Order: sequence, then structure tokens, then C-alpha cells
Amino acid sequence: MSAGSAGSRGTAFLLLALATLFWAGNWVLGRALRDVFEPAALNFWRWLIAVLALAPFAVPRLREHMGAIRRSAGLLLALSFFGVALFQWMIYEGLKTTTAVNAVLINSSFPAFMLLCSWAIERERGTRRQIVGMLISLAGILVIMARGDPASLVRLEFHLGDALILLAMPVWGVYSVLLKRRPPELDGIAFLFVISLVGTVLILPAFALEAWHSPPRWPGPQGVAAALYVGLGASVAAFICWNRGVAVVGANAAGFTLHLLPAFGTLLAIVFLGESFRLFHAAGIATILAGVAVATGAARLNRAAS
Repeated sequence: MSAGSAGSRGTAFLLLALATLFWAGNWVLGRALRDVFEPAALNFWRWLIAVLALAPFAVPRLREHMGAIRRSAGLLLALSFFGVALFQWMIYEGLKTTTAVNAVLINSSFPAFMLLCSWAIERERGTRRQIVGMLISLAGILVIMARGDPASLVRLEFHLGDALILLAMPVWGVYSVLLKRRPPELDGIAFLFVISLVGTVLILPAFALEAWHSPPRWPGPQGVAAALYVGLGASVAAFICWNRGVAVVGANAAGFTLHLLPAFGTLLAIVFLGESFRLFHAAGIATILAGVAVATGAARLNRAAS
């Protein structure tokens, strides 16, 4: 490998890590802003800011993409609903009643749910190893949700926030599987603009209903700065960094950098929110990652042999 190639890959992995850091910050801010923004409101402002930021770059090129947009209208609507409107609302709603540490650690189980959604939608059969890995990851989730008290599982005492974060994982899995069918004619910026715009429109009724029940209040300078972060940092900048990194190292190698999210998220929650990292967190994340390693190990070995 040449020095230039090694440097390019190094820069790519740095961009991927930066994208993961941006996303971790979104989870921590979602918890920090729970008393400032209602979940639908934060989601609405996040994607409206993203739409406004992307518009100058995407709108001039939309005309050449209109044919692909019309042909894939149903798919783009589904991607907007699952990936922009529903998933993000569930995350912000869940973060009202659970800690950011719990949330990001439960999120690390996503690869197992991805396998489940691939089977449900694409009929991709899971191997025995993948099924065992999913069960191991599920055990790790239960450790975190029990908060160190196994008896709570017997009594079915789950925190609502944990349950919402857990339910959000298959929602993101559906989005990720459907993403494979994205029209190739749409470049990254145009695609993100379209689903952000459609998603913002889909969020609007929930935002209006939420505002009717709980009139919005001025969030103050810190709230405005946080909303700009989730709109520009976690939505636009993270997406750009991720796409550029994936273009260099490939999706398979890039996927493993997502395991940085629980690490970044936990550190940010401890530093900025004063949350604690306990023994059951360590046991839970170790079990989840062991399950992910088991489930994805066979695929890695097959790729290495090919």
C-alpha cells in the first residue's frame, strides 16, 4: 500500500469516526434537551434546519432527478417515514425517560436487528451463527434494561424509555434494508434533501398536535445552539463525513466504526450530563458486542477467504 493510499484510508476512517461522534452528540443532546423541546418539536426543527442547509446545493440539481424521484416516490416516502420521522421521534421520546448511557448501549445492538429485518423484508435466511449472535445480543439488552436487577425482568418492569429505544432499532433496520433499493440516480446530497424535506412534512402534524397540547416556549440561546447542532452537525455534516469515508474504505469496513457510538456517547454523557457508568452497563455492552461479533464473524471470514 502506498503512502498516499494509506493516508487516504486514514483520513477516511477519521471522517467515519467524526460522523459517529456527531451522532453520539445527537443522542446526548436529545437527553439534555428533554425539558426544552418536546420530541416531535426537536425532530421537526432538526430536519427543517437540515433542509434549509441542503437546499442551495440540492435544489438546482433536482430537475435532472425528477424522473427518478417520481419512479421511486413510494420508496422515498417509506424511507422518510421510517428514517426521518418515526425513528428520530422514538429516540427523542425514549431519551425523556432513560439515560443517554442506556440509550447508546442499547443502540449498539442494531446489527442484530439488521439481520432480523433483512430476513423479514428480503427473505435473507439467517445462519445458525447469526441467530446465536442475535440471542446473545438480546441477553445484553436485557442486562441493561434490568439495570442490575434480574428480578425486574421476571416482574416485567421495563422503563418506557428503554423500551422505546429498543423498539426504534427494528424501525432503523427497516430503513436500512429499504435503503438498498434507493435509486442510484440520486446523489447523496439530493437524496438526503428529498427524504429530509418529505420527513419534515410528515413530522408536521405530530409537531402541531404536540404544540397544541404543550405550547412551545423560547428555548434560549443554548437551546437554539443545540438545535443547530442536531440539524447541521448530526444531520448534514455527519452524513457528508460518512459518505466520503464509505466511498474510500467500503461499507463493510465502515460499518465497524459504528461501534464507536456507544463509547463516544457514554463518554459525552458522563462528561456533560453527569451520568454514571455502572457494572451492569459494562456487562451489557460486553454481551451485546460479543453477540454482534458472533453474528457477523462468519461473514467476515467468508469475505477474507474470497
